[in-house]
Amino acid sequence: MAARKPKDPVLAYARAVVSKKVKAGPYVRKSCARHIADLKRKGFIWRLDRAMQAIGFFREMLILESGRPFVLEPWQQFIVGSCFGWYGPDGFRRFRTAYVETGKGSGKTPLAAGIGLYGLVADGEPAPEVYSAATMRDQAKICFKDAVRMVEANAELKDLVHVQAPLTGGGSLTISDDSATFRPVSSEHKGLDGLRVHIGLIDELHEHTSATVVDKIRAGTKRRRNALIFEITNSGWDRTSVCWAHHELSLKVVQGVEENDAWFAYVCALDENDDWTDEKVWPKVNPSLGTVLPIEYLREQVRDAQGMPSKENNVKRLNFCIWTEQAERWLDMALWDACPATPVELAAFAGRSCMAALDGAATMDIFAFAMLFGPDESGFFDAMLRFWIPEATIAAKDSGRTEEARLKLAEWARLGWITTTSGDTTDYDAVEKDILADLATVNLRELWFDRWNVTQLVTHLKDALGQERVLDFPQTMAKMSAPSRALEKIIKDGKLRHGGNPVLRWMASNAAILESRDGQIKPDRMRSGDKIDGIIALVMAIDGATRQPTERSVYDERDVLVV
Repeated sequence: MAARKPKDPVLAYARAVVSKKVKAGPYVRKSCARHIADLKRKGFIWRLDRAMQAIGFFREMLILESGRPFVLEPWQQFIVGSCFGWYGPDGFRRFRTAYVETGKGSGKTPLAAGIGLYGLVADGEPAPEVYSAATMRDQAKICFKDAVRMVEANAELKDLVHVQAPLTGGGSLTISDDSATFRPVSSEHKGLDGLRVHIGLIDELHEHTSATVVDKIRAGTKRRRNALIFEITNSGWDRTSVCWAHHELSLKVVQGVEENDAWFAYVCALDENDDWTDEKVWPKVNPSLGTVLPIEYLREQVRDAQGMPSKENNVKRLNFCIWTEQAERWLDMALWDACPATPVELAAFAGRSCMAALDGAATMDIFAFAMLFGPDESGFFDAMLRFWIPEATIAAKDSGRTEEARLKLAEWARLGWITTTSGDTTDYDAVEKDILADLATVNLRELWFDRWNVTQLVTHLKDALGQERVLDFPQTMAKMSAPSRALEKIIKDGKLRHGGNPVLRWMASNAAILESRDGQIKPDRMRSGDKIDGIIALVMAIDGATRQPTERSVYDERDVLVV
């Protein structure tokens, strides 16, 4: 009687995904189809025994923080088995990089820690060096601490592995007999040079602002024939980042667009027509849903995102594997578009009370001026925005803008939504002339400016309009929070008549916020997808328009800044 063929959980998962018995997104389906196709492909060898050795290590040797054995989920078995079971014709492991992108809470970090421990104690590598790497020390230590807990929870591992400074400082796990080491490293210190990496664990790749850590770890693998760089991440927003580059490469590899036999990818994503709020599609991006990840947690996240637009992008990225245009989109654009959008000429506001503000981050970029009228008897506010940009910077390829963005700005300039000034820097004389002409037709109450962008323009405006009406507006959290919340409410109530200004809408769609622990918010240039000067100017104008005449703040009492 023939011996029964051993079960292959990696192939079983791949077949279940491809046949749609297991719910998965389009790129996981492609990854599974790739695995099945490669089993028939010449040149690569599937070593089920090696795959099962690595999978079994988790179950037999590792204990989770809950006290339960680390029994890998089917999707985790697919990843671990693929990384350690595929071999090339040279007899060494096939995959040298593994990119894993799933929803938050799927168990990626403990998985990475377990892979690091396997590389340290069970992979048969002489003097293995394992590193948990991130841009910040604290982030690098998260994965390392998981590994420390697993060592301390198993008597056999604890006897074998020496734990040094487990939860403080850098720390290390070592095996003195063969010079094996496992420790956290980050770009905050010089510990990234001179490494001989066997297993490199890159945590939270979407938070890496540069490729420095990844490049250093990769350089450290050059002397290792079975090295593995294991990257784990949530989805991000920065399309210039190393995470986006590896995300895009992963999609090309699993779709067969680019050939890279040393690259493994497990990229969770929703299908094109999926609604991220529909619970039926959640397992596609949260493969541990219902086991490691409670479904109620996701329900809470969705409820928060639907009720607070400022959190929507964060939830989409972290929980539903949706790459967004910025970190956290602040304003709900559906509500923005529902506000009255009929263009109105400034002449219609002749003699009306007006709050104004100006904002511009750089002399070579967009300068914004906001005039806000209201509220009227129906509670509506009317926003009139004017923008200037140096003519030479619109088409400049070194401006940092994409070709699409440059064409968009040029079209808005042609249509009159943006005023161009001659040269490659903002012509403040032209800006001053336009502002004074606009304000001559209205009843100006106050004109606010940011003190960090004080220029000769402000001096001239104070001389023309009066020192008491041209005032410094510090863009601090304390000062910006109340009018930022007011803008949210005005938009939610449909009470902002923005005139359909496409430049302002673009800036509204770019805007992300910074939120303090006590719930204060302010628009944040650094986290936003692109320019938001018009939104910042609008927030500054709203501050005066929504304060009661009797209200006075510390800023009203301070001396006016003289320039």
